Amino acid sequence: MALVPYEETTELGLQKFHKPLATFSFANHTIQIRQDWRHLGVAAVVWDAAIVLSTYLEMGAVELRGRSAVELGAGTGLVGIVAALLGGGI
Repeated sequence: MALVPYEETTELGLQKFHKPLATFSFANHTIQIRQDWRHLGVAAVVWDAAIVLSTYLEMGAVELRGRSAVELGAGTGLVGIVAALLGGGI
């Protein structure tokens, strides 16, 4: 593992850190999540994996209605929000 210093002027594909608001559309709802990585660190960023998993759930790959869902360590909680909108209890 390597520790690479992050500089705001660097173009490393980390532009998502600088967007204060992330907006998504899942389960016929618009979801807005405030991102504040300067105060909360990288857990305050909606990561691509959360978007992919939320899309997977929305496609109906997993039946959530009437089931309980627990989201652990998923940053902003996008996947849990989408699971709840799709009928999963938390």
